Amino acid sequence: MKSTATDNAPKQHTVSVWRNQNFLLLWGSQTVNETGARISGVAIPLLATSQLGASTFEVSAITALTWLPFLVFSLPAGVVVDRLPRRRLMIFCDLARMALIASLPIGALFGAATLTQVYVVVTATGILTVFFNVAFRTQLPGIVEDTQLVEGNGHLSMGQSVAKLVGPAAGGVLAGAIGALRTVLANGAAFLVSACLLGLIRTPEQHPTATGAAPRPTFTAAVREGLGFVVRHPVLRPLLACSSAINFFFMAMTGLQVVYLVDDLEASPSMVGVVFSLGMAGGAVAGIFAGRIARRIGTARIAWVSLLAAGPLCLPIPFARPGWGISLFAIGLTVISISQVLYNTAETSYRQQVCPPELLARTNASVLWVAFGVIPFGALFGGAVASAFGIRTALTVCVLGMWASPLFLLFSPLRTIRNIPIENPGK
Repeated sequence: MKSTATDNAPKQHTVSVWRNQNFLLLWGSQTVNETGARISGVAIPLLATSQLGASTFEVSAITALTWLPFLVFSLPAGVVVDRLPRRRLMIFCDLARMALIASLPIGALFGAATLTQVYVVVTATGILTVFFNVAFRTQLPGIVEDTQLVEGNGHLSMGQSVAKLVGPAAGGVLAGAIGALRTVLANGAAFLVSACLLGLIRTPEQHPTATGAAPRPTFTAAVREGLGFVVRHPVLRPLLACSSAINFFFMAMTGLQVVYLVDDLEASPSMVGVVFSLGMAGGAVAGIFAGRIARRIGTARIAWVSLLAAGPLCLPIPFARPGWGISLFAIGLTVISISQVLYNTAETSYRQQVCPPELLARTNASVLWVAFGVIPFGALFGGAVASAFGIRTALTVCVLGMWASPLFLLFSPLRTIRNIPIENPGK
C-alpha cells in the first residue's frame, strides 16, 4: 500500500490535463451525463404532472426513488465494478439508461405511460447511475499521471458545477419550448453522447485483479474488505466522517433554502434563481483553479483549510434580512460551494492515490454508501429543527455543523500532511 505519511510535493512541472485527449473525453462524458441527469430532474416530474396527473406526494416519491439506490446498491456495486471491465460497464449503463428514459415519452405518445412505469424507470435508472458513478470514480488514475490527480478532479468538479448550473435551467427552458416529452428524449440523447465519448478513450481497459494467488473472496467478504479498508485507514476514516457531516448538514440546509429566501427574505422567484446560480458558478470557478490553489496551500492540507476558512463567511446566513441582506445569503452559499469543491477535490484525489487498484471501486462504493446514505436523514433533521425552533435556528445549526466538520481532520494524521503522497509521480 502507498504511504500515507509522506509529505513530499511533486518536484517536476505538471503538464495540464487539458492536453490529455483521454481526459477531455472523460470530462466531456461526465459533463454531458450530469447535465442530462439535471435536465431529467426537471423534465420527468413535469412529464408526470402534465401528462399523468401526478400529485405532489407522487412527485416526491419520484425524487425519493432516484436517491434510494445509492443507499441500497452502493456496496454491491463496488464488488461488481472491481470484477468487470469498468469502462465497458459504464458504456452499458449509459446505453441502458438511454433506453429506459426513452421509454417514457414513447409510452406517453402511445397513451400507455403510467406512474408505475415512471417509478420503475427512475428506480432502474438510479441503480444504473450508482454503478456508473462507482466505476467513473476509478477511471481518472488510469488516465492521468499521479501528479495530475488534484487538477483532474478539480476540473471534473467544475464540470459537475456547470451541469448543476445549466441543467435545471435548460430543462425548464426546453420543457417550455418543446414540451416535457421531447425534453425527456433529449436527456436520453445525452446518455448516448456520453457512451460515445467513453468509447473513444484510448487507454488500456481497467480490470484490476488482486496480486498473489489468493482465491477471489466471496461477495460478502469483498464488501467487508472494501468497507474495512476505509474504516481502518487512519486518514480515509476521518475523511469519510467529515464528508458525511458535510452532506448531513448541507442537505438539512438545502431543504430550507427556498422557504427561507421566499418567506423570510422576501426574495422573488427570479432572485432565488440568481442566488442559486451564483452558488453554482462559484463552484465551477473553484474547480477551474482547484489545482493551483491546492499546490499553493498543499494538496492534502486544502481539505481542512478550505472548510475552516469558509465558516466565518457563512455565519451571517441565518441573520440575513430582506433587501440587500439577501447578499449575505448569496455570499455564504457561494463560499460553501467553493469550499466543498476544493474539499471534494482533495478528498477524492487522496483516496485514489492511497487505495490499491483492486480495492478502489469498493472503497469508492463504501464512501458513497455512507456519505450519500446520510442525505435523507439530514433533510429530515433540518425540517424537524425548523419546525420545533424556527428556520433561522435550524440554519444556524446547519452552518455551525458544516463549520465543525473539519474537526474530524484536525484530530487525524491529515493535519500534519501537506501534500497527497505520490508513489509514481512519472506514471
